[in-house]
Amino acid sequence: MTCDNKYPCPCTYDCPRRGKCCACIAHHREKGQVPGCFFSKEGEATYDRSVAALARDHGLSLSE
Repeated sequence: MTCDNKYPCPCTYDCPRRGKCCACIAHHREKGQVPGCFFSKEGEATYDRSVAALARDHGLSLSE
């Protein structure tokens, strides 16, 4: 898989997919997770990659 990113990777977690956005998003999608780069630095630091955590991080509430 080729990933031609135009921007530096904002994620602070060091992994083999770092800087390869398409590979990172595919990996997390397979696991039902959201990539760390979608979160604020504070949100990313929790390592909770759920959609609910992303909503909280962005000040949104999910209707149940």
